[in-house]
Amino acid sequence: MIDARTDVVGSLLRPADLLEARERRDRGLLTAAEFKRVEDAAVDAALRLQEDAGLDVVTDGEMRRLSFQSQMTEAVEGFGEWDLDAFLWGEWHSDELGEMNVERPPLAVESPLRRMRFLSTEEFTYARGRTDRVLKVTLPSPSMFANFWDPERSTSAYGTLEEFLGAVAEILREEVDELVRLGATYIQLDAPHYPLLVDPTYRDFYASRGWPAERWLDLGLELDNLVYGQHEGVTFSMHLCRGNQASRWLVEGGYDWLAERLFPRVGAQRLLLEYDDERSGSFEPLRALPEDKIAVLGLVTTKTGRRETVDELASRIEEASAFCPLERLALSPQCGFATSVLGNALTVEEQTAKLKTIAETAARVWG
Repeated sequence: MIDARTDVVGSLLRPADLLEARERRDRGLLTAAEFKRVEDAAVDAALRLQEDAGLDVVTDGEMRRLSFQSQMTEAVEGFGEWDLDAFLWGEWHSDELGEMNVERPPLAVESPLRRMRFLSTEEFTYARGRTDRVLKVTLPSPSMFANFWDPERSTSAYGTLEEFLGAVAEILREEVDELVRLGATYIQLDAPHYPLLVDPTYRDFYASRGWPAERWLDLGLELDNLVYGQHEGVTFSMHLCRGNQASRWLVEGGYDWLAERLFPRVGAQRLLLEYDDERSGSFEPLRALPEDKIAVLGLVTTKTGRRETVDELASRIEEASAFCPLERLALSPQCGFATSVLGNALTVEEQTAKLKTIAETAARVWG
C-alpha cells in the first residue's frame, strides 16, 4: 500500500482554452489532432500544478473527460443516447448559489455493451512519463450506471438490472487489469452514490424501487470488489462524497449508517471521505475503519474559495485521531474541483492555494 499523507480526489478546474477547444471540436472547427494537443498541454499543466504544490499523489486532472463518469459511455457502445445531464440530474443544493434542478434524461441501455477502447489507459500512459509522483487513475463504481437501465426499454439487452451492472463491472475489471499491466500502482473507484444512503429519503426511494438500502449496498460492494480484484503491489481507494456539481451538493448527514456496513467490506485500502463542513457529521464513524485501511480526510472544500489554514486543518486532524490513529490518517480535498466540465465556483489561484495548504499541513502533522 502506498504511504502517502496527501492525496487528491481526481479532477481539477479545466483551463479556459481547453473548454473553448472542446466546444470548437464539437462544432467541427477543430480536428482531433489539434484538440489532443490542447488536452495534452492541460494535462502537463495539471501535473506541474500538483507537483509544485508538494502533493504525494497526483492525477491528470481528468482533463480529457466531460464528467468523471463519461469515459465509460464514451468508450463503450450500447448505452444509447446520452449527454452531460446523464451525470448531472438531481436536486442540487447550495445556500450561497441557490438550487439547481436537473431533470433525468430518457436514459436507457439499448444493446449489449461492447468496449470500443479502454477507458483510461491513454490518460495513464500519457501522464506516467511526465511525473515522478504516485499517479492515480480514477474510475466510476459500476453501480453508478444503474440509471441507464430502464425496465421497459433495456430488457432486450439485459433481462435484469443485476445482469446489466454485472456487464459494466466486467468492463471495469478488464480496465483495471490492463492498467495494472501497464504499470499503474494506484487506482480509485468513485462512489458518491453510496453516501446518498445516509439520507432516509434516498433509502426510501431505493426501497420503493424494490431495492432496500442494504440489498443495494450489498450488490454494489460485490461489483466493486470484483473490479478491484487481487493485484499485488497495487493500492486501491474509494471516494465517498455527498454529491459535487457546480459547487452544489445532493444530501447531508454523517457516515454513521454507512460506515459499519461499508468500511470493513470494501476491497480498497484507502477511503477518501468528505469532511469539509457540518453536513458530513462527526469523525466518530472512523471507529469502524479496519486496521489495514487508511482514512483520507477530505477537510479542504472544493466548493468555495475559502482559504483553510494549516492551524485549522491540523486541529481537525487531531480531533479525528481520537477515533482513528494518526498513522492511519491522511489529508485531501473533499472532492474534485471540477466533477464535470462545469467546474466549481472558485479560481485556479484558490485551487492552487488549497493544494499547497494540504501539503503544508501534512508536513506539520506527519513530518
